[in-house]
Amino acid sequence: MEYKHIVPGRFLERPNRFIAKVEIANMREQGIEGCSTETVHVKNTGRCRELLQKGARVYLERSSNPKRSTACDLVAVEKGKRLINMDSQAPNKAVEEWLRAGTFQADISLVRPEVKYGSSRFDFYMETATDRIFMEVKGVTLEEDGVVLFPDAPSDRAVKHVEELIQARHAGYRCFVLFVIQMENVKYFTPNRRMHSEFAEALCRAEKAGVEILAYDCLVTPESMRINRPVPVILCPEEKGIMKTDVYETLRKTSEKNKLGHISMPLLKWYDENRRILPWREKPTPYRVWVSEIMLQQTRVEAVKPYFERFMKELPDIEALAEAEEEILLKLWEGLGYYNRVRNLKKAAVQIQREYGGEMPDTYEELLTLTGIGNYTAGAIASIAFQRPVPAVDGNVLRVISRLTEDPRPVDEAKVKEGVERDLKEVIPRDRPGDFNQAMMEIGACVCIPNGVPLCGSCPLGEFCAAHRAGTEQDYPRRQAKKPRQTEDKTILLIMDERRTAIRKRPGRGLLAGMYEFPSIEGFRTGEEVAGYLAERGLRALEIQPLEDARHIFTHREWHMKGYMVKVDRLEPGKANDSAEDWLYIEPEETRDRYPIPSAFSAYTKYLSIRLGKERYESGKA
Repeated sequence: MEYKHIVPGRFLERPNRFIAKVEIANMREQGIEGCSTETVHVKNTGRCRELLQKGARVYLERSSNPKRSTACDLVAVEKGKRLINMDSQAPNKAVEEWLRAGTFQADISLVRPEVKYGSSRFDFYMETATDRIFMEVKGVTLEEDGVVLFPDAPSDRAVKHVEELIQARHAGYRCFVLFVIQMENVKYFTPNRRMHSEFAEALCRAEKAGVEILAYDCLVTPESMRINRPVPVILCPEEKGIMKTDVYETLRKTSEKNKLGHISMPLLKWYDENRRILPWREKPTPYRVWVSEIMLQQTRVEAVKPYFERFMKELPDIEALAEAEEEILLKLWEGLGYYNRVRNLKKAAVQIQREYGGEMPDTYEELLTLTGIGNYTAGAIASIAFQRPVPAVDGNVLRVISRLTEDPRPVDEAKVKEGVERDLKEVIPRDRPGDFNQAMMEIGACVCIPNGVPLCGSCPLGEFCAAHRAGTEQDYPRRQAKKPRQTEDKTILLIMDERRTAIRKRPGRGLLAGMYEFPSIEGFRTGEEVAGYLAERGLRALEIQPLEDARHIFTHREWHMKGYMVKVDRLEPGKANDSAEDWLYIEPEETRDRYPIPSAFSAYTKYLSIRLGKERYESGKA
């Protein structure tokens, strides 16, 4: 809301609660004729004692009505470095603009001011597709050391409004008390128990009954006031055992819901304008969403695209996946890593065929019963494919939330993720839950990035972000100290004759289970030791050539590898099982379609002209 014809002055005195005496400098320049002391109207009839101190700089709005007995209204006052709006009509005007703009809730279809309910008249009535809403607005001007309080004088009327909201909540309405703090940059809001304990107690009862208590500060200038950011609310500290020294931790916990409840509109607007075109987004069937989400776990989006297209071509539906042979699955997955992911895909496909008649279950709870599907994946499928209002919280989302709220807790603690899921479940928009979840992930991947400096200038949530305001973006998220990885030293052998090379299948359980690898020896070995090792297995080395060292990092393990190219006279497939521990002697080209070799060996496959999955896709020869 905006004012016109603002006049600055100095407060002198307040003879009664309706008028004040103000000294106005440069009267002629302001277009006002008469003496330098002006009698002005005070819209805020509360006491405001701490604001209207003699000599305080005030701002007046000149009236356009020449018949008024007072030519100006007192609308704002400076208190130290703060500019505080003290116009009692301003909060409702600013809130109405805010509601109609859709900033509070995007799906509001009706906003009606001044609606009677019972024996009260609430400030606003609203409707969405699913809710009928009452909102009572209270302007707040009382501030003490950054803490804002209401009321500044006893108010039986305010108590009555709260009690009526409780009754409306019991009748099925969604109800809010919104405290509009007519200034910026405050610590938190709490009811003024010293002034009116009954009002504080009524608010606590209302919160327990399901009435939502919100507070927002405002951007205030002499000419305007606009709703700005959510402010933490502390209602009943003594009931919750909160000591003064604990208040900031409590504020952080209690303010997250308020803050998160208002990110959906700017977030979805940004997503509509900036979302990436991805194959699984353009046709978000349950099966495609499921496969893409499993592939995207611990793998970059750009790396997943060719794998996803090939997987969909080879296994277009749940039935095809359930019937696929494991080696075909592993070959389709070759290069993506974490191969248990695709094994669990098949197990879940079989489960869907058996328990759900081949149709993907459509509820979050049923999805959780499927092998390999946890909270995140269930939330993603349920929201994107079935429009269920459940969150999908991955590392990207945790990073965004930790920065928005300056959460010092380690995001890799299970209870922290569970808390974020609970908070988002309460605020996720029911009309676009899938887009909301994808937007959160998208902004984490493209703007609020994990490595390097986040692109805060491009972020639609900057005004809500506590870390951005404090300049601490790169201090979040915080994590628990990682345990050091176990390291293993290996000597990798590329054993070849004129046509074939030796590989072997790894055990069916454990790391890289069921995949194929080159023979290896534990530890770093010399060429002479390699020759002896092969001689014991009936193979005579004609030439042993050292290859480059390599390293591969798994989640909890790290391989350090030394390689040798070994030429032998002849590898005979029929003798493999007898001579060399179930080794297979194959032509390297056979690895293209039959034998999945993990990317851990990519430093050595190039010597055999073997292209692993990722390399084939990047070369365009898949």
